[in-house]
Amino acid sequence: MKITNAYVHITSPGRNFVTLKVETDAGLYGLGDGTLNGRELAVASYLTDHLVPCLIGRDPFQSEDIWQYFYRGAYWRRGPVTMAAIGAIDVALWDIKGKALNTPVYNLLGGKSREGVMVYAHANGKDIDHALEDVAHHKELGYKAIRVQSGFPGLASTYGVPKGPGRYEPAERGLPPEYDWATEPYLRHVPRLFARVREQFGEELHLLHDCHHRLTPIEAARLGKELEPFHLFWLEDPTPAELQDGFRIIREHTTTPIAVGEVFNSVWDAHDLVRNQWIDYLRMTITHGGGITAIKKAADFAGMYHVRTGFHGPTDLSPVCMAAALHFDTAIHNFGIQEHMAHTDETDAVFPHQYFFKDGYMFPGDGPGLGVDLDEARAKKYPYQRAYLPVNRKLDGTLTDW
Repeated sequence: MKITNAYVHITSPGRNFVTLKVETDAGLYGLGDGTLNGRELAVASYLTDHLVPCLIGRDPFQSEDIWQYFYRGAYWRRGPVTMAAIGAIDVALWDIKGKALNTPVYNLLGGKSREGVMVYAHANGKDIDHALEDVAHHKELGYKAIRVQSGFPGLASTYGVPKGPGRYEPAERGLPPEYDWATEPYLRHVPRLFARVREQFGEELHLLHDCHHRLTPIEAARLGKELEPFHLFWLEDPTPAELQDGFRIIREHTTTPIAVGEVFNSVWDAHDLVRNQWIDYLRMTITHGGGITAIKKAADFAGMYHVRTGFHGPTDLSPVCMAAALHFDTAIHNFGIQEHMAHTDETDAVFPHQYFFKDGYMFPGDGPGLGVDLDEARAKKYPYQRAYLPVNRKLDGTLTDW
């Protein structure tokens, strides 16, 4: 079997997605997700102009060699654009292999390690009372794990909370919006939020919270320590991770589990974090981490140090990525939890899929390959629209981490 062609499809059913379709002379094709929120066209160009010409004529079963060719052969390694492009190719090849062998991808990764994949939902509100209402809503839907965010006094809006009615979508059309940020009122507010959640819902519900890289290590240590009585499943992205050693400070001061990595694109981004056991969950995605081939190596490395996976699963990654993640989650031993933000009906129609949610768990389906497809005619109805993630400034105007 040989690869005969590959095409990049860009569609925007509510938000932008980059999908790679790889075709073979056997009549089989595979899909990969190359979406990079706010930088979609860069990945599309990298694929079309640089990688796809080198892919034609290769055997799709040689996914390890192809991955090494695009990672090592380019000389310029890593980076989110490069790794998202390589990830799109790699996932498409695994999809083809599953279809050629008439088996789901999880069987190519060792078979099932579990029957269902526990997922967590997002609950939010403009204040604590509204957040509690949303927690109750998601609990009624069957979720056993819920990430909780709420607005707090002093800021008109904050991360994880929609500005108005409807679902939360961080990327906005046009140029990047600018948000305000204030750390001290946030640090005072979050323990109050989780005290109320535990008071109302008890201890059985798994609770998570995302700091979104906004704290210094010692601020994160303070928050983690103050949240210990509420037994969080994890505290996510407490501080930027360029300085991996900063997580040592957090670990020394709190037993609240730490999750990090949604912006990582290589195992090297987490090398010290994992081997020093400064984190508990690695969140690097299948798409941005270079595909299944690379993430399998990262997960195996993490497992040696008692670190589990907790893949990023936002709406700015397509159902192709979600399908790949669910197959991976089903197979690997050191799975922890999977983020789940439900896509819009329009997105689900563009990407029909076999995976489904039931009673707090998701299931990848048992069809060959990934079990997800692309309705190309429908996708063409949603042309690309420029959109960016926000920029964050402190109240005095200083640019800070979003």
